[in-house]
Formats: sequence, structure tokens, C-alpha cells
Amino acid sequence: MQIQWFPGHMHKAGKEIKQSLPEIDLLIEILDARLPFSSANPLLSDLRGNKPCIKILNKADLADPARTAVWQNYLEQEEGVKTLALTATQSDKVQNVVDLCRKLVPHKDTATKVIHVLIMGIPNVGKSTLINALAGRTIAKTGNEPAVTKRQQRIDLHNGIILCDTPGMLWPNLENHNTGYRLATTGAIKDTALKHDDVASFAGEFLLTHYPEALKQRYQITTLPPSDYELLQIIGKKRGCLRSGGHIDIDKVAKIILTELRDGLLGRLTLETPAMMQQELAELALIRERKAAKKLKRKKNWQTKTQAKQ
Repeated sequence: MQIQWFPGHMHKAGKEIKQSLPEIDLLIEILDARLPFSSANPLLSDLRGNKPCIKILNKADLADPARTAVWQNYLEQEEGVKTLALTATQSDKVQNVVDLCRKLVPHKDTATKVIHVLIMGIPNVGKSTLINALAGRTIAKTGNEPAVTKRQQRIDLHNGIILCDTPGMLWPNLENHNTGYRLATTGAIKDTALKHDDVASFAGEFLLTHYPEALKQRYQITTLPPSDYELLQIIGKKRGCLRSGGHIDIDKVAKIILTELRDGLLGRLTLETPAMMQQELAELALIRERKAAKKLKRKKNWQTKTQAKQ
């Protein structure tokens, strides 16, 4: 599965970011603490150059704290990167963002010098909520649906820091299908992009392996089934998701599972680890190599046929 979801304003934002970078002192990327890799924009490393970067693992109250600590350690291995795990609605912890900005740009940590900060993040990661918390007032529009912010805006925090906000951007082609499913599981991709039952099946398979006790407790299941399909059937029966003839309404039970997972009702969950991502990237590299080899073979065959005709 490959997801193509790249609205026009996101393409425009990418160009605007490149144009504004010369005057930017520091970058902030908002990540979803439940999926720090899948919610990161791979373009950022190339864009920022040697500028310092703060990666904020937002929605930390919904994430597995042990895995969050592992991710922070992993992300800070990249030069110039610092991390903070927080929840944007916790105003007392949001001040830590301002303090870290000043620490990372010491040559501008004076009352007369302004620090220009570019803040970015994929859709529905909580960027607008964090901006409002930093500003202490409602500036950025918030919402539970992706792609709320559609244009760049500059926000003076009146504390020596100016934020340059950008629309939430997904990269054009999500090659790793697991990344796409994880984003859909947390709601970062619109629900219309994939079928609910496909996403819920992906989530169910992951939970059976990594968080079986969370499933048992939430859905009062004594013995878990071996497959995601059977899991959806069991939960459907328990929640009364029945159609005529006693058949399970899979779409209805899928929506229940996804809603409850997103709301944290299954507990604090993290959908990926650095080790998982390294394995998937290695598999993706092999897929790319095979595709490149097939493309080269087709090209050679075409050249051979063309030469034969001549």
C-alpha cells in the first residue's frame, strides 16, 4: 500500500520553508510521541543543515513512557538535536520549550536580540495547540482533523522569540506501508484515505504482539485470539456490533477500536521502536534495490529491441 495524500498547500509550504530558512535560527519539529519515526518529516534533516533542532515528542501522556525515553536517547544521537517529551496542554512544561530555545541559541539570548524559530510538524500532531500554549493566547486554529493550518504565519511570543508557523506537511509518497498504517491509526491521515477495518486490523495485530494486557483489560478478554481478524470478531460481539443475521459489523467495531486507541482508553501505547524502524528501513532499501534493478532491466530490453529494429 502506498498513500498519496499531499494537498497543494503542503507543496507550497515546502517551497516557503526553503525560502525562509536563511533567517531562521532554530527549528522545532513536533512529533507524536506514540510514533516518533512515522510522524517525522524525513525532509527536515536535509532542510536544516547545521541549525539546531528541538524535537518535541507531543502527546506524551498517551505514549508508553519507557519507549519514549528510548526514543529520546535515540533521537539525540543526531548532532544538534535535543528532545522534550510533553503534552501541549500542560502550560507549566511548555515553558521548557522557550528555555531550551535560548540555550541552543546562546548568541541571541539577550533582551535586544530576537530568536527566529521555524516550527513544523505533520497534520494533527498538536502543533497549533503547542503554539497557543507558548503564546498564552489563541492564535493558531486547532482541530482533531488533519490539515487545519493552511498557510505560514509569524507569531511574536513577546519574549524575544518569533515563531514561523507552517502548515502540517506529509511527504508525498509514504513508501513504507507500515508508516502509513501507523499514521492512520493515530488519525494523522484522514480516515477517508484508508478503510477503517484495514487500519484496525493493523492496530489489532500490533496490540496482540506488544500490548496484549491492554487488550485483555479494555475488552475483558481472558484468552486472546491468534489473529487480528478473530480479535475484531470478539470485540464486535462484546460491543454489540451486529448486523442482520448475527454477522459482525466490522466497520463499526473498527471505528470503536481506533477511537478508543486514539483517546488513550487502552492505556499509554507507543506504536514503534528504533529497532523496528531500523529493520523496516533495511527492508525498504531492499525493495528499492529490486525496483531499480527491474527498471534497469526494462530499459536494457527496450534499448536492445530498438537497436534490433534499426
